[in-house]
Amino acid sequence: MNRDKVIIRTSIIGICGNIVLVGIKAFIGFLVGSIAIILDAVNNLSDALSSIITIIGTKLSSKKPDKKHPFGYGRIEYITSMVISIIVMFAGVSALRESITTLIDLYQNGTMPSYNNVALIIISIGVVVKVGLGLYFMKMGKKVQSENLKASGKDALMDSILSLSTLVGAIICMFTKVSIEGYLGIVISLFILKAGMEILRDALSEIIGKRSDPELTKEIKAMVNRYDIVKGSYDLILNSYGPEKIIGSIHVEVKDDTTAKEIHQLTRQIQIDCKMKYNIIMTVGVYASNESNPEIFKIKTDLNKILHNYKEVLQMHGFYVEEQNHIITFDLIFDLSVKEPEKLKQEIVRQISELYPSYHFDAILDADFTD
Repeated sequence: MNRDKVIIRTSIIGICGNIVLVGIKAFIGFLVGSIAIILDAVNNLSDALSSIITIIGTKLSSKKPDKKHPFGYGRIEYITSMVISIIVMFAGVSALRESITTLIDLYQNGTMPSYNNVALIIISIGVVVKVGLGLYFMKMGKKVQSENLKASGKDALMDSILSLSTLVGAIICMFTKVSIEGYLGIVISLFILKAGMEILRDALSEIIGKRSDPELTKEIKAMVNRYDIVKGSYDLILNSYGPEKIIGSIHVEVKDDTTAKEIHQLTRQIQIDCKMKYNIIMTVGVYASNESNPEIFKIKTDLNKILHNYKEVLQMHGFYVEEQNHIITFDLIFDLSVKEPEKLKQEIVRQISELYPSYHFDAILDADFTD
């Protein structure tokens, strides 16, 4: 499956469908004098524009890495998602303004649209088409991991609600001679604005660097831990450079008498597994473990007892004792809410040093990147 071709084909279908809806709705809207239908047509036009931007973003993001951008251009998709969110919010603001204008005109001049059966049929068809497009975009977006398609699908489903409310307002107006489309327009425009802000929030989150999917990180660690010589896996970091490019790193713990040959075979196999199963380029680091020594095991046990008193401590790993030099190293992960991590680290080091004054303890702070 060619991801780019799927995105472009889906977007072209969206463009064609929306352009047809724009022409029909605009004609009907001006014919019956309905601002709601005209706004619906404008919204469909913005959807077509969003699909065009999606195609442009897909083309640009598929550019091969070069000397200036060695990680590729995949993150351009997140930027185009931001552009789409701005278009959606602009449509929401426009709808809100026109809805308020319609209400003012209704109360000042008594202006009401003159709906007919043809208009109702056209609006109904528009609802069905937008629901179909929305579900199709969401399905294909999830299939190829395209935030742009998922954003367009969410927008299309919101538009179907807009069209449905227009239909309800038209029916009420026809049979009761009471116009509520101004009120409906205000409510719908607020929903459109909310959808636009959610798309923007998700795109910004990807660009800033959000926490990796917990299910994915658990799967990767479980896969790594299945190797017999691996005593634990830690410090998993996944950096996204687009929906299809993730570069990561992980540390594995092995016994300190493991040979270089065994470590080489292990790290190579982990890299191959990550690439084949998850399409992740993984760098593997190694921690040595020598806690089989009873004295060393006791030191580690006492350190864990101290750490147990601090709920801010999420994990301790990489524990290793250089017996000849009496140096003990270990890594600590604190909750991100800790305001003075260095101070807390020194407090822990002080307590374990009092129990074992003949050793020098060197603690390193790791960040809570993944679950």
